Formats: sequence, C-alpha cells, structure tokens
Amino acid sequence: MAEPSSDEWLYRTLRRVAGTAAHLLSLGFPVVIALVSKPGSSLFSWHPFLMAVAFSFIMTQAILLFSPETSLIMSYSRKIKVRAHWLLQGMATLCAVLGLTIISFNKYLNDKPHFTSWHGLVGLITVLYICMQCIGGISLLYPKMMKNWSLSKMKVYHATSGLVGYLLGCTSLLLGMCSTWFTETVTGINWYLAVCFPVLLALVLMNQMSNAYLKKKRMQP
Repeated sequence: MAEPSSDEWLYRTLRRVAGTAAHLLSLGFPVVIALVSKPGSSLFSWHPFLMAVAFSFIMTQAILLFSPETSLIMSYSRKIKVRAHWLLQGMATLCAVLGLTIISFNKYLNDKPHFTSWHGLVGLITVLYICMQCIGGISLLYPKMMKNWSLSKMKVYHATSGLVGYLLGCTSLLLGMCSTWFTETVTGINWYLAVCFPVLLALVLMNQMSNAYLKKKRMQP
C-alpha cells in the first residue's frame, strides 16, 4: 500500500482536528446554555436548553457518525451507522419539537405574541424543516418506496437538505443569543465566546459534509 503524500496527510490531520473540535464544541455549547438557563428553574428555562441539545449536540453527533476520521462508531458497518443516525435525528427532532412547544405554551401563559421576531420565525421554520427531513429519511431506510429515484441521488438530496437544516438550526441558535434574555444574561466577551460555538460548528460541519460526503456522492452514477 502506497504511503499517503504529505498533502494528503496534512488534509486528513486537519479534518481529524476539526472533527474533534466539533465533538467538543457540540457538547460544550449545551453545557454553557444549561449554566445560563438553569433548566427546571422555570418553564422557559427548558426552551434554550432543549434547542441547544437538539441542534448543537445530537444533530452534530448524528452527522459526524459518517466522518471517516472522527466518527464515534468508526469500526461499525454503514448499516449500523445509518440506523444510529436515524435514531439520533429522531431524538433531535423530538427535543426541538418539545422546545418549540414549551416556548409557545410559555408565551400563551404570559399573554405574549409568538413568532414575531426573526428568532421565532426562523426557529419555527427550522423545526418544521427537520420534521420533513426526518420523514424524507425514511425513503433511505426503505428505498423501494421510491421506485423512480436511484439510491445514490436520494443520498445526495438527503445530505444536501440535511446540511441546509443544520445551518438553519445554527442560525436559530445564533438569533436566540441576540434575544433580550440572552444579551442581558451573558454580556461582554462571554457573549462573543458563546456566539463562536454555533458559528464554528456550522463551518466545520459544512466542510466535513461538502468535502467528504457530498463530493463523493456526486461522483457516483
């Protein structure tokens, strides 16, 4: 077997470093949000925590399962990875729907209008989008349901739409950190550090998927 060139070695090393950073960031952000919101202290406190868990931690881990460098189940078969991915995506969707339900009910209890801010609108669109994405993922588990579509094309479309959904989730998290509640609670340099979490996650995951997964699928017939 030929030894990898220096460029290839550097590329793989950088991807490992970026993937490892994504694992740490995906866990670190919900921890930060938990410290800020104190889940259980109020009904509202569950909303930011559940959304951070859904989009930052669970969804990131669901995508990184397919990383050839940093997958937590790298040695397992692709079939197992697909099942684990579907399970994690289902959990992320459940957390997101629950988070949306909680904030909607909290607004109702306090007689406040909902979906009037960019955060509320993008959050609603994101939750609806990932629900449809999960439903669409069923076609990959049972490809015979889509007789007029090739499996390779369905994988490309699913991965592309999944990336869009992930970026929507990161955008929703960013807009949430621009809310009055967050900016009054987290100030100064701490706010800028918190903003770095979803931004860096979005950049790393976008690079991982576009260079490793989508590029490979586009090359397949």
